[in-house]
Amino acid sequence: MTLFILDTDSASLFLAGNQKLIYRVTQEVSNVVTTIVTIQELFNGWAGRVNDPAEANNLVRIYGKLWQTTEFLKTIEILTFSELANTYHQHLLLEHKSLSKKRLEKDMRIAAIVLSVGGTIITRNHKDFSQVPDLKIEDWTL
Repeated sequence: MTLFILDTDSASLFLAGNQKLIYRVTQEVSNVVTTIVTIQELFNGWAGRVNDPAEANNLVRIYGKLWQTTEFLKTIEILTFSELANTYHQHLLLEHKSLSKKRLEKDMRIAAIVLSVGGTIITRNHKDFSQVPDLKIEDWTL
């Protein structure tokens, strides 16, 4: 059984109603999970929008989307950043200096979790994730 792990972009696309992604998730529903890092990124995004004065007139819609996100998270398993994931993460950063960039920080944490469970990451971000040795990648939006 392959474990398919949604990265933040894929989780966001699922929540936004991307039909190709939704179809694939429903085909593999018992094998689809996400990570605690994705949860962090989703909530950071919503917190930024809720607290943005420029969004003051959109609070009903924004809180509605935040509610939709929390309801989705009740239905999917969330993988934590375990000691094994931390070991993979430290190894990645030590052995591959180019992965230590600030903009890759959360992606590398997600990659480490995926590697630690032997899963496949579901992402459109082939450019960054393909730099991670031995990481299995699929794009379900194609």
